[in-house]
Amino acid sequence: MSVPVFASHAAFAERDKHGSNGQTEQHGNATDDGNLSSTVGVIVYDRSKNGSGDSVGPVTSTTSWTPPACWYAPKYTPAKLKAYLEPIWEAGSTGYEWDAEQRARYVDGHPYKDFNKDKAGKGYWWDSYVNKDFPPGWDKCKEPIFWVDKGDPPPANVENAVTPKVLAELAYNEIRVPSTKVTLAPANTTKVNLPTWAWLDGAKFKPVSVTASIPVLGISATTTAEPVSLKIDPGTSDAETYPASGVCQIKDGSIGEPYAKGKSDETPPCGVKYLRSSGNGSYPLKATITWQIHWTGSDGNGDTLPDGTFGATQNVVVQEIQAVNR
Repeated sequence: MSVPVFASHAAFAERDKHGSNGQTEQHGNATDDGNLSSTVGVIVYDRSKNGSGDSVGPVTSTTSWTPPACWYAPKYTPAKLKAYLEPIWEAGSTGYEWDAEQRARYVDGHPYKDFNKDKAGKGYWWDSYVNKDFPPGWDKCKEPIFWVDKGDPPPANVENAVTPKVLAELAYNEIRVPSTKVTLAPANTTKVNLPTWAWLDGAKFKPVSVTASIPVLGISATTTAEPVSLKIDPGTSDAETYPASGVCQIKDGSIGEPYAKGKSDETPPCGVKYLRSSGNGSYPLKATITWQIHWTGSDGNGDTLPDGTFGATQNVVVQEIQAVNR
């Protein structure tokens, strides 16, 4: 008799109720005999080279791609899985049919025998983990708990089972980059038809990175974001940008050029010219940095990930130039 191995959605929800999913602790370890702590398999993030400070924020992908909302990683030893599942079966809250299927799968040899106790210390039971913010897709990891021997890769048909590549994608979520409030000259208040210079402190805009790892598997990946350009949106169609595209490329680690005395007749390499007064209000100038993102893994692989952006808005008052009557 064939035994179904996929849990129903209701059973999946019950597993979450009992704590199987949603674990997002930032540490994990295993004892010498291979016994797992309750948090093993969760991802350890090294953020020491990440952006810091009150103004930092996450990047947003420039494409429809998003990091995995759920994934699979080691969670149980044979003894731990037994201790987790048997109380659920005994409670009967998941229904006789599902409980019988699970007993057949993990105890009766279809395909596992007695929770794989004979393999204690030689591998781990893998289960799902969920992004703590529960983004769209968080409930798609419905594979039943499965076994992976130490040193073996996870099954290729299980999407988002952790590999260095998946760790890199998850580290994307942890990237934090500095705010993009630009320095303007004239500052805050400018005049109609007067070029306004814009620049950013180059010292703040350096590559940042986050390393994600799972110690018990000995795998890791470092995801790095590097600033490449600044896009200026004046906040009104009655304006011109420098350059015309509004995109200022990073050059020698700097974005734009600080205004200096004697440059009033020059065209700024990065900036804006407003063609109409903001009246009694102001224009919401938005400055957005684009960050190129790539990763390298402990397995020697690496690649690019979608560019990310992070922006900030600041108010700019634009006044008419007052004529002087003589």
